[in-house]
Amino acid sequence: MATPLNINEALLQEALALDNQVSIDSLVETALREYIQRRKRLKVLELFGTIDYDEGYDYKHQRQQT
Repeated sequence: MATPLNINEALLQEALALDNQVSIDSLVETALREYIQRRKRLKVLELFGTIDYDEGYDYKHQRQQT
């Protein structure tokens, strides 16, 4: 899909210098993948402390029953 983008030229040049990307297309694709990965990690971190654990659960006992 072709999508016209208006991106700051200095940011593009700095990003190209930091990575081995040979084209702006591959640079933008890499940036989007990293953005998505980071956002997914942040969503997982938001779950921290929201899951209730059964303090009486004994995983060792559970293993012995199978």
